Amino acid sequence: MEVLYPRCAGLDVHSELVVACARIAEGRQIRRESAEFGTSTRELLRLQEWLQSHGVTHVAMEATGVYWKPVWHILEGSFELVLGNARQMSTVPGRKSDQNDASWIADLQAHGLIRPSFVPPRRTQELRDLTRTRKQMMGEHARHVQRIQKVLEDANIKLTSVLSDIMGVSGRKILGALADGERNPEKLAGLADPRVKAPRAKMVEALRGHVTEHHRFMLSLHLRQAEAVEAGVAAVEAQIEKALEPFRREVELLCTVPGVKTNAAAAILAEIGADMSVFPSADHLVAWAALSPGLNKSGGKTKSSRTRPARWLKSTMTQCAWAASHQRDCYLNARFHRIKSRRGSKKAVIAVANTMLRAIYHMLKNDVPYQDLGADFFDREHRDRTVRRLATRLKNLGYEVELRKAA
Repeated sequence: MEVLYPRCAGLDVHSELVVACARIAEGRQIRRESAEFGTSTRELLRLQEWLQSHGVTHVAMEATGVYWKPVWHILEGSFELVLGNARQMSTVPGRKSDQNDASWIADLQAHGLIRPSFVPPRRTQELRDLTRTRKQMMGEHARHVQRIQKVLEDANIKLTSVLSDIMGVSGRKILGALADGERNPEKLAGLADPRVKAPRAKMVEALRGHVTEHHRFMLSLHLRQAEAVEAGVAAVEAQIEKALEPFRREVELLCTVPGVKTNAAAAILAEIGADMSVFPSADHLVAWAALSPGLNKSGGKTKSSRTRPARWLKSTMTQCAWAASHQRDCYLNARFHRIKSRRGSKKAVIAVANTMLRAIYHMLKNDVPYQDLGADFFDREHRDRTVRRLATRLKNLGYEVELRKAA
């Protein structure tokens, strides 16, 4: 097998240890040099000097949690770095050791057999940290709201039956009064905004419960936690606004896609970046985002082709696809209902997310806004088929059909 990189190295990275193996090809002779380093900044700088002393040009490592990141930051700019998926770089069973792992990674890199993972630029990485943190904090806020609902149910306070959002203005006033010891349902109902649609009598009855000291403590605790998370989310969003400055044009483009707003646009850019040259085609991007069907064939039989799970970009695109499916008079809505009628809503929303990400790829690559194909695209594209289908349906309902073109 052809050697592409005669002087390369493999790193086996752990939380407190980095095992390095330099693979040096001199003619037909292959020489290997190994060493172990710590993960402190001083040790990583020593690793950099050690690799340079052996004339290494390419360095490969596995994506192991977050442990690879400081190594990458220190070595970036001095070598051609490759980050590989650990599942695709497994060594031969029965020969597992840190030294053997580093040597195996070096061998794979020498022959160009490592499929590099996408590592975005530093600015995009920082934006990604912020958007992911925001999403995690919003999830934590939702869990605190669920805990508040649980306490209310335990106290037989049916606030959720009269308010659509218990963390709204009226809900917060009532929850604060309950936590402060107010028990009179008439007074509690009086705190609600006059615009609340629930009748006064129903509101009073919903707030008539059995609130104990324990319930008041738990409500006060979860309210403070929810408010602290909200303050943290506000701080993160302000930082996201600053981090989006270099990406204003891209955000404007993405917001032209149905179902995509500013927060979603920031999350999408944080995951894929603004430079589409790192993805050879839209197919590669969609497959990387886990929005394309899997390939699982054996013995001439096709097995399950469901998409693989993914935590960040896939969930964001799915949320945007749901929003687009409810936006009338657009191509994405028509595509959703066309597929839903045959394969169900879950597969339809994945297909719409797939379509949206393909459009985003070409928008960012060519610097153009979204161009909608129209809600009647499929009728225009398959006019004769649509006419035959509708005529057949009318005949099956007992009507005689005569087709004539309009003047």
